[in-house]
Amino acid sequence: MQKSLLEIPPYEKIFYKMIFHFFLKIFLSILGVSSISAAVCQTIPNIYPNKPITIIVPYSTGSTADLLARNIGNKLSTKWSVPVIIDNRPGAAGVIGTDAVAKAKGDGYVLLFTATSHASVPAIREKLPYDPIHSFTPICLLSTSAMGFVISPTLPFQNFSDFLNYVKSHPSTYSYSSPGSGTTQHLAMELLKQKTGMEILHVPYKGISGAITDVLGGHVQASIVSLQAANAYIQSGQLKMLAILSEERSKVFPTVPTLKQLGINEVIDTWYGVLAPAKMPLDLVLKLNTEMNNILLSSEIQELMTKQGLTSQGGSPDKMFIQLQMEIPKWKSVVKNGQIITE
Repeated sequence: MQKSLLEIPPYEKIFYKMIFHFFLKIFLSILGVSSISAAVCQTIPNIYPNKPITIIVPYSTGSTADLLARNIGNKLSTKWSVPVIIDNRPGAAGVIGTDAVAKAKGDGYVLLFTATSHASVPAIREKLPYDPIHSFTPICLLSTSAMGFVISPTLPFQNFSDFLNYVKSHPSTYSYSSPGSGTTQHLAMELLKQKTGMEILHVPYKGISGAITDVLGGHVQASIVSLQAANAYIQSGQLKMLAILSEERSKVFPTVPTLKQLGINEVIDTWYGVLAPAKMPLDLVLKLNTEMNNILLSSEIQELMTKQGLTSQGGSPDKMFIQLQMEIPKWKSVVKNGQIITE
C-alpha cells in the first residue's frame, strides 16, 4: 500500500528530496540555468551561517567524538568565519546531550556529534525523552572503527574456534568484561553469545580502562574492545586478538580473521556521526553534508583519523540514516533475545 506523505518518516522525505534535487539540477542545466540556488533556493538563507554554531558532544572531553568535534569544528569556523562552540554534555550514556539537540531548532546552529551509543541506548532504555531516529536529521557518517575479540595471553587458545569449543564444553566458567551494561561492547558480546551458543559471564566496569586492565591481569578471560582503545596492548602481546568484527581484516592485524570468515555472519563496528534537530531544511542539510565531506578529505583530519585508528567514511546524509535504521532494531533484538535487563 502506498504511504501518504504524513506516514513517510522524515529521513525518507530527505532522501526523496535529494532525488528531486538531483533531477531538478539536470533539468535546469538543460534550460541553461547554471545555478540551482539562483533558480529555486530563494527561500533558503544564503547568509547561513551568520552567528555562532554550537556542536553538542554527549560525551566527556577527550573522547573520540570530542576530538572529532573540535577538529572539524575548527575547520568549519575557519571556512565560514563564525565561532563554533563545542559543548560537552556527558551523562546518562549520552542521553542528556542528545536530548538537548532533539529539543533545539532545526536551523543549522545546533549540531550533535554522536557515536554508536545513539543506536544502542534505545535498546536498554525503554523510555527516552526523544526518538533516536525521528527527532533528528542525519547530516554525515564521519568514521568507523573496528572492534576485536580479545583474550588474556595466559590462556592457551591460539584461535577463536579453540576458545569457543572450550567455553561451550565448560559453560559459565569464563567471564568477559565490558565498559558497562548496555554499551556497544556488552551488546556485541551478547550478540556473539546468541550466534555461537557459548555461555560466558558478564562483568561490567565503569569505563573501558577497567575493562581492559582486568583482561590484562587475567581477572576476566575475554572482552570485545575497539582497536583504537586496545591497539597498543594487542601489538605488544598483552592482549591476544582471536577475531575482528569488521567486514574486512585489519591492515594492522592481517592474520586475524573476521567473524564472517569464522562462519558468523555479523559485522559490528563502532561509528561516529553528525545529526541535527528534526525538520532541518534540505538546503542546510546538503550544505553541512558537503562541507563535512570536504573536511574529511583534508590531510589534517585524515592524519587524526589514522592516529585514532578510525576509517574515514563520509557520503550522503542517507548513509547516516541507514546506519541508524540498521543498528537500532538489531540491538533491541539482542536485548530481547538475551533477556537483558533494561532501565
